[in-house]
Amino acid sequence: MENFKITNQHLIIEVLQSWNGLTLEKLFRERWKAPKKLVHEWRMSKEVTVNGNSVTWSTILNEGDTISIPLLDHAENETIKAENLGIPILYEDDLLLIANKPAGMDTHPSHPGEAHSLINGVAHHLQKTGQTCMIKHIHRLDKNTTGAVLFAKDRLTGSMLDRMLEERKIKRTYVALVEGIIQKNEGKINEKIGRDRHHATRRRVSSTGQVAVTHFQVLKRDSKKNLTLVSCTLESGRTHQIRVHFSHLNHPLAGDTLYGGKNTFPRQALHARKIEFIHPISEEKMIIE
Repeated sequence: MENFKITNQHLIIEVLQSWNGLTLEKLFRERWKAPKKLVHEWRMSKEVTVNGNSVTWSTILNEGDTISIPLLDHAENETIKAENLGIPILYEDDLLLIANKPAGMDTHPSHPGEAHSLINGVAHHLQKTGQTCMIKHIHRLDKNTTGAVLFAKDRLTGSMLDRMLEERKIKRTYVALVEGIIQKNEGKINEKIGRDRHHATRRRVSSTGQVAVTHFQVLKRDSKKNLTLVSCTLESGRTHQIRVHFSHLNHPLAGDTLYGGKNTFPRQALHARKIEFIHPISEEKMIIE
């Protein structure tokens, strides 16, 4: 059940049972770990209300109380050009959305004025549905990887989702088609990843790189085509992580010519098929496929 809605540029939240007895201060600072700058802004403006009344931040909250928070976020969107790119929206509520990124599209513009990235298509969706909120991607996918990308529509939700991603509380599941037959049914690839000094965009396994752990499960083996379909989850989200890790195992992704794959697929065969997390405000378990 959603316990929130946006009305007249205000976020209206119904207090959950699990917040009973918290002060307004503790809800913002400890439960939500909202950015200090935002909390300070809201405290100074005195615009945060409980049950329609201006209150002190030591006010104790009870289940069913309504908190109103002003959202002045739409100005941040003015730099993002809305472009009709026909982006499928997999899930949406007043605070966040998950879009299905097609192949051959960047998550966000790679240079100023560019308007053919996923975020431009999402901005068009917001414009078309009469929403004047900001939009911010929480993570990204490579240009030729398809699948689910999570966006926030306001600064509070954005900061909470950013922190959840950092704390590995957002689980992303990928499917990949790799070359060769992987014998093990499941495995863990624990190899640090760093930049490749000889190539501007490539990454490589490196003892001095950043910690990177990929868990995989074999879904299907195709001995005729000499390909294995795997499901992967990441403990860390490094650039090109799945591509680098499977290439390191001598099972590069089909079509991934940057990492030694053959041209058997029109791009690297990688798809982000599922996102799981606890909704930052409703605290419901979200599973979007």
